[in-house]
Amino acid sequence: MSAIGPFAEPVPGCTPGAPPALTADQQSKFDQLLNEVRTWETLPNASAKTAESSPITDDERIWLTRECLQRYLRATKWNLAQATQRLRATLTWRREYGTDKFTVDYISEENATGKQVLLGFDNEGRPCLYLLPQNQNTKETPKRVEHLVYMLERTIDLHPPGQESLALLIDFRNTGAGGTPSLGVAKQVLDILQNHYPERLGRALLTHLPWYVNAFLKVVYPFIDPVTKSKIKLNEPLPNHVPVSQLMKVSGGDVDFKYDHSIYWPALEKITTERRQQRRERWEKAGKLIGESEIYLWGGEEGSVGGGSAKQEDGVTNGHAETGEAAPVVESNAAPMKDGTELVDGVAGLDIKEGEPVKTTA
Repeated sequence: MSAIGPFAEPVPGCTPGAPPALTADQQSKFDQLLNEVRTWETLPNASAKTAESSPITDDERIWLTRECLQRYLRATKWNLAQATQRLRATLTWRREYGTDKFTVDYISEENATGKQVLLGFDNEGRPCLYLLPQNQNTKETPKRVEHLVYMLERTIDLHPPGQESLALLIDFRNTGAGGTPSLGVAKQVLDILQNHYPERLGRALLTHLPWYVNAFLKVVYPFIDPVTKSKIKLNEPLPNHVPVSQLMKVSGGDVDFKYDHSIYWPALEKITTERRQQRRERWEKAGKLIGESEIYLWGGEEGSVGGGSAKQEDGVTNGHAETGEAAPVVESNAAPMKDGTELVDGVAGLDIKEGEPVKTTA
């Protein structure tokens, strides 16, 4: 099987497990946090004590989902005060860092060689984000970290309903010593992940580790919290974690994936933009509630916390129309060419040769 764009859905049967029911104490703390957050009218624009505040936006209200609040409560071991403080800190960070301002064109040069690729889902329906340092193409600047944040946001866009975490696949094959980040950048990334994307890492699979990467990991491990450490697996066979039908051939799967930036990058932007638009439409039709269900927003079977279901609201479920048509990106259900290559919607023809990148033809 060949693929030149992201898969739209997990393999059938690869679904997230149902979250455990909240205890009475946990439900009480969630209710208190939700009531508190719904009173927020303004937020600081930066972390400095002297920073000005401005009104909370719809983008921030839709981000404050039921599951988002619960992730921060879980990350703080259900400490209500800490969860409240961390939620405000993350919203301020998102304003100051500019997570919603990183455009596809701004980030494009960082991914021109395919050093980060969203492709497929693991056995639990987590989107797989590949980090491929052998394809590093830029100097170490703040934009490298912005690139990772941008891809994390796109990974969340692709979550199937009910999924909250991602699978990180880091392949150090053919990576020189220059492919590892500096300690300062590594600490910055860990800070962002642990403080502003809590409970988002479901699994980290690191393969083909050279000696200097092992040495680097020993240096950064003290900065990684124990829960995150438990999710890191070293040199395990990737087919044990990802269905081979959605796993790159170089990683032991069946997908002959060759990165072509001119095709993959627009395809990723297209599907993630459509998913965000669908979520926004559902949210607005259901009353623009803070604390809305992510299952509902992402097109699942669960109704809005205010009543109604995704199907009743707009006829969209799991990112597909009720007609059952496939999403308009390359995936396992896309129309194949004679050589078995799958097409991105709008791409007229492709010429793929073994060992060469995907190329468009006239």
